[in-house]
Amino acid sequence: MKDIVEMTEMMTKEDVTAMILSAKKQAGMTWEAIADKIGMSPVWTHSAAMGMNAMPKDKAELMVSTMGLPQEAASVLAESPTKIWEQAVPTDPCIYRLYEIVGVYGPTIKALIQEKFGDGIMSAIDFDMQITKVPHEKGDRVKIEMSGKYLGYNSW
Repeated sequence: MKDIVEMTEMMTKEDVTAMILSAKKQAGMTWEAIADKIGMSPVWTHSAAMGMNAMPKDKAELMVSTMGLPQEAASVLAESPTKIWEQAVPTDPCIYRLYEIVGVYGPTIKALIQEKFGDGIMSAIDFDMQITKVPHEKGDRVKIEMSGKYLGYNSW
């Protein structure tokens, strides 16, 4: 069996994600509480914890401290991610519905962005998102607000 030093040197983003999820469950913390402790939004904090964003060094160190992770996890959290989706169509019902929304309304969103801004896209790099619970007489609503920098296509 490999010694602990060798194992921590080989720590992956998946390993750190598993540690974070375990520590979160054991502590009974919410993503909002974790985000407050590291000074970031819950959406970004979760995404980074899942390995989809690189944490700045100071935020990675706060995450390690907050979640009681091994110090080596901070450098893994700060690594640039390789973003990979493992399935063409998601099967989780919540994720599938978002996929469905993009499938149904994606062309509409694209057309309206181009009508208002010109030929271009919304950045997913210079981007933020808020998820809010909105009371409603027919049942609570999920409100997702996304804001990304407009990036026009270049012609050359």
